[in-house]
Amino acid sequence: MTYSSPGRFPGPGVDFGPAEQFFRQEIQLANRNKGMPLEGMRYDITPVGMHYLLAHFDIPDVDAVALRLEVAGLVKRPLRLSLDDLQRRPKHTLAVTMECAGNGRALMDPRPISQPWHVEAIGTAEWGGTPLRGVLDEAGVSETAVEILFTGLDRGVQGDEIQVYERSLSVEEAMRDEVLLAYEMNGRPLEPQHGYPLRLVVPGWYGMTSVKWLASIEAIAEPFRGYQQLGSYRYTDTLDDPGEPVTLQNVRGLMIPPGIPDFATRVRLLEAGRVTLRGRAWAGRNDVIRVEVSVDEGATWDDAKLDPPVGPHAWCGWRCDWDAEPGRYTLIARATDSAGNTQPLEQPWNAHGMGNNIAQRVEVLVE
Repeated sequence: MTYSSPGRFPGPGVDFGPAEQFFRQEIQLANRNKGMPLEGMRYDITPVGMHYLLAHFDIPDVDAVALRLEVAGLVKRPLRLSLDDLQRRPKHTLAVTMECAGNGRALMDPRPISQPWHVEAIGTAEWGGTPLRGVLDEAGVSETAVEILFTGLDRGVQGDEIQVYERSLSVEEAMRDEVLLAYEMNGRPLEPQHGYPLRLVVPGWYGMTSVKWLASIEAIAEPFRGYQQLGSYRYTDTLDDPGEPVTLQNVRGLMIPPGIPDFATRVRLLEAGRVTLRGRAWAGRNDVIRVEVSVDEGATWDDAKLDPPVGPHAWCGWRCDWDAEPGRYTLIARATDSAGNTQPLEQPWNAHGMGNNIAQRVEVLVE
């Protein structure tokens, strides 16, 4: 087979167009945080080294032996729990598909400036830990509490203020059976970058809710107004607009890029013939009921066959056969959930670049 590069990769002295220009700070963020190679979707459970990673500040140096999880605030019985205390409690293991709320930000136009994700900020891990509800029940959350505040050990500057990473959930959300205080990932102790020795895991929500390096849990009487709750993770038209909070994951289906890639552009090269296109789909707390694939830029659509989900809180597989003839194609995959939500072909814009679930496009050259 002969092959010529399907795309342009500018060399020295060649100007990039505006949509191709990234700030040095964005590249620095991208080098610290990594996405999952899309071919990693072939695994039901993402290997730890492939799972996406986002650390807002530095990865803290934590002494697991000395750590004591503080459970305080509007509770009847404040608790100080060691890791051993938590590991002696009932253990649950859940497969959970986690996605960064900023996934897809770099595909928006104009691009909100922050971690420049394409569509790779995903992963499905088996998290092991004890249900948060058991700890809250033992502490005895007061009827006057409206939220549960979770504080991590990572500390830095964002929004012109020094802060630790903190997020809250309503008491009702925190009491859901599937919310875990997790100390294992894929059957092993958490890696430092994934929250060692203890983190929160909240299935169905975007990943910002699953606070890492967890240090304290506090029942509070008023809604939390910290930066990570009000200054970020909002659907807003402007940075000054309070907007609406980012919560549950939007429906999304992704294709495992077929064939082999051009090194620079990632355009795919395929031999003509029957090809089985495969991928994954998920939808927060909803079920995925349909995945459609188009090989003609959305003019027509074929239904993919769905596999059973990996778990109640995890993605499902899908597959669709295609008789590929020579030519250049834009393949599109989109999913629909049980609430009737379908991935858009054109993404609504927001100032923080959150919740982008635009239908995936994959450029393919068949020879």
